[in-house]
Formats: sequence, C-alpha cells, structure tokens
Amino acid sequence: QLQFVESGGGLVQPGGSMRLSCAASGFTLDYYAINWFRQAPGKEREGVSCISSSDGSTYYADSVKGRFTISRDNAKNTVYLQMSSLEPEDTAVYYCAADRLSPSHCKVTMWGRLDRYTYWGQGTQVTVSS
Repeated sequence: QLQFVESGGGLVQPGGSMRLSCAASGFTLDYYAINWFRQAPGKEREGVSCISSSDGSTYYADSVKGRFTISRDNAKNTVYLQMSSLEPEDTAVYYCAADRLSPSHCKVTMWGRLDRYTYWGQGTQVTVSS
C-alpha cells in the first residue's frame, strides 16, 4: 500500500520542541512536494507546511511561521517537521500528504481542498500540555 508513515509525536510541555518524520512507504518521495497537515479535536484539517521537490522551496501557515521548519532528506526517503516554541494550540494529529494535481510544486492556496491530496498516513499525535 502506498502511503506516508508519520512518526515522532508525543507529549511535550509548552515552549518545548519536537521533530516529526514523514517516511514514504512503497514509493520514493523525491518526486513529490510534501505537505504537512494537522487536525485538532473538533476542527477541520488544516495545512501547516510544504516543501517542494523542484527547488526545495518551503512554505508555512502564518500560525507556525518562525517556529516550524520543514526539510527533506531524499536519501532517507523522509521529510521532517521540526517544531519549536510549541503552544497548546499546536495540539493535533499531524499528517503528511502529496498533492495529486501538483505533485512537485507546493500549492498552499489549495490546502483547503483535501480531496486533492493522497498517500495519507495514519498520522502522529502531538500533545502540548503542562
């Protein structure tokens, strides 16, 4: 089954840091722009960050800009999301996905169109709490 496998979540105190990993299962991700999404309880899934495959350009939601950093290691078939200065509002299940209609380039204006995205994994829970 072709999907992403997210890992690295857990419980962290406010102000802490955490690194999430997104590994491709059954395919290589070097062709794809990779998007991170998150979904908090009772809320819609929202886009967080994206890294393109063409030139490594990165994009962030305003809510995480300056605190989160996305990177990719194609040799390890993995994309990372380094999160720092975490806030309780960052508590969510985090997912990664690829855009079927723009596989190599980030189209962050399309984050609201979840039907575009594919290879969803099971997600990894991040809980920010003291």
